[in-house]
Amino acid sequence: MIMCENIAADPEQVVTKALRWVGTPYRHQASRLGVGCDCLGLVRGVWRDLLGEEPQRVGPYAPDWAEVSSDDPLFAAAARHMVPMADRESRRGHVLLFRWRPHMAAKHAGIALDEARLIHAYQGHAVMISPLVPQWRRRIAGVFAFPAQNGPTSKR
Repeated sequence: MIMCENIAADPEQVVTKALRWVGTPYRHQASRLGVGCDCLGLVRGVWRDLLGEEPQRVGPYAPDWAEVSSDDPLFAAAARHMVPMADRESRRGHVLLFRWRPHMAAKHAGIALDEARLIHAYQGHAVMISPLVPQWRRRIAGVFAFPAQNGPTSKR
C-alpha cells in the first residue's frame, strides 16, 4: 500500500462531501450538486469541494465513448491527477474506477463509502449508495485517492 498521509486528502472530508451528492439526479456530462451529474461529474464535484479548480477541462463525451475509444482516458486522467493506490483495495474516500470488460476502457467511477459500499451516479438513477458486491468488485480497474490540498498534484 502507498503511504499517503501527506499526499492524500482526508478520507472523512471526501466522504462528507460525496454524501452531500446523494439524491442528485443522473444527468450525462453534468456536475452540479442537487441539479444533476454523471459518475465523472460526481468525482469532479467532490474535487472542486476539496481542492477548488479542476486540474483539466473535460470536453464533451458521448454516453458510449468507452465502447468506441482505443485508449483509456478516464484511467489516464485519474493516474495524472490523483494518488494511485498500489494495493487496489478500496478504502473510505477512495475513487474506484470500473471496467465493464477487461479489454475495454474504464467507464464508471464511484467513491468508496467504506470497504462494502460506494457512492456513485448510476444511469437511470440519482446519486446513490450501493453495496460493493462481487459483481462490482471484480470490475475494479483502479483505486485512487484525492490529493491533499497541498499535495503534489493540487493547485496551490
